[in-house]
Amino acid sequence: MEPVAPISFFASSGNRAPGWQQQVRVDYVVNRVMQTHRGQPPQQIAQAIHDQLRAVGVVPNKRQIAQYASAISALPVLPPNNA
Repeated sequence: MEPVAPISFFASSGNRAPGWQQQVRVDYVVNRVMQTHRGQPPQQIAQAIHDQLRAVGVVPNKRQIAQYASAISALPVLPPNNA
């Protein structure tokens, strides 16, 4: 399994760019969908990303979702984890 990008809600820097919390939520959702929907049709992936972004309070960007969905669709399906 490919490693998931690390996400930290805590940082030592008190000077952050506007919107950093939203980007953390987007990264979290995209990583989660990447693990569960890879290799599926882009429309299905885009809908999953859209729904999960709404659930965490992010207004989805259709163009960005389409790019993520296209990239995730091109990934090979992960083998089942029987551990």
